[in-house]
Amino acid sequence: MENLGTMNVNVITLFVEDLHASKSFYQEVFSLSPVYEDENSAVFNFANMSINLLVIPAAVGLIAPETVASREAGSRFQFTIRIEDVDAVSDELKAHGVALLNGPMNRPWGVRTASFADPSGHIWEIAQQIG
Repeated sequence: MENLGTMNVNVITLFVEDLHASKSFYQEVFSLSPVYEDENSAVFNFANMSINLLVIPAAVGLIAPETVASREAGSRFQFTIRIEDVDAVSDELKAHGVALLNGPMNRPWGVRTASFADPSGHIWEIAQQIG
């Protein structure tokens, strides 16, 4: 078997309640167009990976016998994008109607961050190296 730890993660699938709202969010906030879409999913290519938005009924079949957790169960991860200016990007996000969960704030480990959520509650962080 190949050493999976040396391989790139190339697709992350996010389970979403409302495909239309999630797709619109990714198009507007990240200025991306789907590279694939059907009635159950929409795929967006980022620089080094793809995000697949998949409606929950389709996700159930994908991960059975496990279950899809509800949004109310809370977040168990966040995505981080390194950027040059957290304050400027935070202002751009707000202009797109995105509410920040926190920040911009300086963290003790030398990074300035702000976080926001997509319509299904997936957490995104923008991070700027400081000092």
